[in-house]
Amino acid sequence: MAIPAPAGAREGSGPAGRPVPELAPELVADWHARGGELVDLLALVRERTGGVGAFRPGPGAAPTVLVTDPDAVRHVLAHHPDRYVKRSHRARVLVGDGVLSATGDAWQRQRRLLQSQFTGRGMRRYEARITAAARVTAARWEAYARTGEVFDLGDEMRRFALDTIWRALTGRPLDPDTERELGAVAGVVAALPSLPADKVAAEAAVAADIARIDAVAERAVRAARDDAADPGEPGLLHILVEASATRPEYTDRLIRDELVTLLMAGHETTATTLTWLYLLLDRHPEARERALAAGPDGSPERREAVQALVHETLRLYPSAWILPRHATEADTLAGHALPAGTDLLVCPYLVHRDPALWPSPETFDPTRFTTPGRRPAHPGAHLPFGLGPRACLGLQFALRESVTLLEHLLPGPAPRLLARPERTVYGLTVRPDGPTPPVRAGGRGACSGRT
Repeated sequence: MAIPAPAGAREGSGPAGRPVPELAPELVADWHARGGELVDLLALVRERTGGVGAFRPGPGAAPTVLVTDPDAVRHVLAHHPDRYVKRSHRARVLVGDGVLSATGDAWQRQRRLLQSQFTGRGMRRYEARITAAARVTAARWEAYARTGEVFDLGDEMRRFALDTIWRALTGRPLDPDTERELGAVAGVVAALPSLPADKVAAEAAVAADIARIDAVAERAVRAARDDAADPGEPGLLHILVEASATRPEYTDRLIRDELVTLLMAGHETTATTLTWLYLLLDRHPEARERALAAGPDGSPERREAVQALVHETLRLYPSAWILPRHATEADTLAGHALPAGTDLLVCPYLVHRDPALWPSPETFDPTRFTTPGRRPAHPGAHLPFGLGPRACLGLQFALRESVTLLEHLLPGPAPRLLARPERTVYGLTVRPDGPTPPVRAGGRGACSGRT
């Protein structure tokens, strides 16, 4: 089966090309009957139809097109983002009208304001704050090593990432009360995939957690306004508050939405990536040793090798594992006729596991990113943070904080995982199922001592 092209379509006036191949309905029905994961259905679509293929989620449903071909990925995300747009984001109940869920002119204005904060000079402003958060974590792990205390790997990574983004936003370290209240962010993110479709019902389901988050945001915004006369080295929140003086769209509500967006996007994905990385290193200790042997502490060679650990983790578990888009007009995609109104799913998770692009794709092999010729040259083959104008704003921030933490933690004895998660959850992010594993720190001197 296939999505038919409208009769008389021609290049330039409508979709021209062959129909999009479609997965047989009985295979979708079998997947439903088995209670399969969405990722399993998408993998089946790619296997049976290729890099651009369709499936109907249910009887009578319109086809959804899966995009994993790198040329098609680039066409959709980078070359024609005006034709393939985001609609309502699953996280809107949490982030409101923040830049993650905004669309159209509002999104362009919001992104323009924030863009400069995550490149060049803006990033240099946050380096000291990132390093300070990494030192706090390193000291905590050193204490665990001295006492033999067992700790939760995922909690530690969330704690570090939340401290880092809080320092970037407010200029202040994360205090225990704020840390406790912002634990509600993780609760809402975990609940998002199962929330009711009805907006009112969805909001009611997480109202208590949202109220806790809103209270923290209100206090932070008030403090930023109090600091306005002399904020020192301004944080991201000060930039938003300053914008409200000349841009009427930056109401207290929009500032709150941007703050919560940055909190969520700025710590959940990084914490998950770092958790996956330590799970992978537990199975592949040689990768850690290879990174440490690449060069002395602080050398460019060591940093490149540590960055490769992060990049390979993101290849296997990308921050944005699936990217929904909606075709606002007819188009030709990788030679296939695509009618206006088609829903698409771009899937970096499957792109990164395509053996035609990545040999032995299930193997954790950071040398893909340090050995010339090992990584695919096609820009559509590696997109852990998305691609094009809607790629993650904070990708450089996330990479910098991950590498900085690893530079502080890796040189000491490796922590020992006492258990491992058995499944993977494909929700807003790709995360380990259930409580993240308990860890026993290494012996004395378990951290690098870089201060």
